[in-house]
Amino acid sequence: MNALHQLLRCGLLLLALAGAAACESAEPAPQDGLVEHLALGNPSGATTDASFPNNYLLVKPQYVVGYSRDQGKPNWVSWHLSADWLGSAARQDDFRPDADLPAGWYQATASSYSGSGFDRGHNCPSADRTRTAADNSATFLMTNMMPQAPRNNQQTWASLEEYCRTLVGQGKELYIMAGSYGRGGTGANGYATTLDQGRITVPAHCWKVVVVLTSGTNDASRVTSATRVIAVDIPNDNGLNASWAQYRTKVDAIEAATGLDVLSEVTPAVQKAIEARVDTGPTN
Repeated sequence: MNALHQLLRCGLLLLALAGAAACESAEPAPQDGLVEHLALGNPSGATTDASFPNNYLLVKPQYVVGYSRDQGKPNWVSWHLSADWLGSAARQDDFRPDADLPAGWYQATASSYSGSGFDRGHNCPSADRTRTAADNSATFLMTNMMPQAPRNNQQTWASLEEYCRTLVGQGKELYIMAGSYGRGGTGANGYATTLDQGRITVPAHCWKVVVVLTSGTNDASRVTSATRVIAVDIPNDNGLNASWAQYRTKVDAIEAATGLDVLSEVTPAVQKAIEARVDTGPTN
């Protein structure tokens, strides 16, 4: 276990102990949640130090966010998807501000995107967290949202989300990182660079990296040069093709565009192999 993961485990244990002292009847948060969702790496080295407001780490049991205060949206969101996370909980649709942001920071609200022509686009999807109502509700925090052109969010992006869950149904477990970059997209009302009086940046591109593994343990060490990795870079444009497959790219290209190190916990030799190729596998 590396030093970062050891530190994170210690921090989560302290949080759990504090919560138990405050309310003995409360259900404890999963102590390994952060380690689970960042098993393949922290793409930007985000921390919980509020003096770095544009690389701020938000830890949820359901996913982890690298957040940008000045853009009012995530740089990236990372989560583990396996059959354990899927169940029968209904979609909660309870979009709301995130109380875990530091005091005094801008808070996107449920209405911040209203009338903009852009969807409140999930990074970690609602349908990836249906084990419990609480898990599903967590995906509706506004810190998990990015402004997405409706056709992007509802068709192209949604079809890749559905394909990921199809892979889980085939006995796979996935590590997924998603985010956005650039400035300016074309929504239902035309081109825009910001929302909510300039406080939310409309990205030019939405990206996703999906690492596909057979269910097992010690996941980072099981990523090999033969592991399937799906990477997409999708323009944030309402005129998109509905098929996500045509937007496949190299992880290297996403890293070059964003400055992130997406799979930093994977051994360098394996990273070099899997990040340099474009996926050609099935799409449904």
